[in-house]
Amino acid sequence: MQAIILLFDAVVYIVALLAMIVIFPQFTPASIERHFNIALLLGIVCFALFSVAFPVIVGKRKVYAKDIVFRIMAVVVLSQSFFLILWHTITRESANEMAFVILMSALLTVLLAVTRGVERIAIGQFRRLGRNSRSVLFVGSDPSLLKMYREVMLDPMAGYNVQGYYSDEEIADAPQELKRLGTIQDLYDIIDGRVQRTFVIDDMYCSLAHTETQKLRKLMRFCNACVIHFYYIPRIAYTKKIYFKPELIGENVVYTNYHEPLLDMKNRVMKRTFDVVCSLIVLLILVLFLPVIAFIIKRQSPGPIFFSQLRTGMDGRNFICYKFRSMHVNKDSDTLQATKDDPRKFPFGDFMRRSNIDELPQFFNVLKGDMSMVGPRPHMVLHTEMYSKLIGEYMVRHFIKPGITGLAQVTGFRGETKELKQMEGRVQRDIWYMENWSFWLDIKICFLTIWQIIKKDDKAY
Repeated sequence: MQAIILLFDAVVYIVALLAMIVIFPQFTPASIERHFNIALLLGIVCFALFSVAFPVIVGKRKVYAKDIVFRIMAVVVLSQSFFLILWHTITRESANEMAFVILMSALLTVLLAVTRGVERIAIGQFRRLGRNSRSVLFVGSDPSLLKMYREVMLDPMAGYNVQGYYSDEEIADAPQELKRLGTIQDLYDIIDGRVQRTFVIDDMYCSLAHTETQKLRKLMRFCNACVIHFYYIPRIAYTKKIYFKPELIGENVVYTNYHEPLLDMKNRVMKRTFDVVCSLIVLLILVLFLPVIAFIIKRQSPGPIFFSQLRTGMDGRNFICYKFRSMHVNKDSDTLQATKDDPRKFPFGDFMRRSNIDELPQFFNVLKGDMSMVGPRPHMVLHTEMYSKLIGEYMVRHFIKPGITGLAQVTGFRGETKELKQMEGRVQRDIWYMENWSFWLDIKICFLTIWQIIKKDDKAY
């Protein structure tokens, strides 16, 4: 969906540029008319660059018109300003350039706003057909669940698909379409593997009494292991404070067992902008040294320059992670962690690992959106499968994007994990980072990472 919308945006940009030349020729610089193809290509590249920094949100479940307009204006103003700087640098002409950019920005903003409105309607129709939906399961029988059900079903554009609910008794006055799937014990039979699960869940909303600690913990462990977001809904008949974190969905207060600042759109935009800017700078510098690095790798060890491996990313989805190859080609690369005196490493590969040069291609993963500058380090799929069975909260670290560096790595939990407690410590720090994220925390972790590289961390191998 994102790719299709970005393609439409490119078409809108072409239409806007052609309209400027036809309708406002007096404000169009002669250099743009003479080199139309170059101007068009450069403009689309600038526009695409800032569209990545401010991802399209028209398809989000809960989105407001003011947020869409803000992002349109941010992309247009920044991309056109960047285009103006580049074009002036290339052509050395200044006639009408400022007037052209102002008019182009205004026209582009209007066209994109209209396009977003049409796209929002189209997405709503698409979701009404059951596509691109988010699967929801309710647990309990408190009237608060019925109130939440009406909230999620209020706007079909949100695309929520309610599977039903598990409860020991019927929800009073529940509509027929809200189906009771069974008792709480029936749900436990599924959790314990005695009965096969026949549906996929994205979100679980629970209204069991908060005093039923064991039941709640069992549900949360199940959600953690299956990368399901767990939300607790306060019971209408019981208003005592509980330890869950409150969130607002519409006018409803729900409680989740994890605080996630990166669910806030402003925070995500800030973090993504930082990721894109930093990754572009690093990749542009890396291009200059790539031939030298490639030559040395090839000279010391036959095989590919880059090493790619499936790693577990956000929401438990696998992605291809890139690195400079630092070891001889071997059959154990997807199963064995690197050790301090690993015989698979060749000399320059060992140097790259100690200096973190081998991680530089991961900035391409950051630019793609698979990773972030800072976050939990992505693990091999085999390790994900293994540790998710040993550590209850292990999969929670996948609620956010993995990072090139992270809090665990700068606080002593980097490298080989010989004992289970080492991985448990890493997971605890990853979850703490997720719950306490701030832009300045990312900056601090980046500087601590640079300091570790300078002072040569003993665990960098």
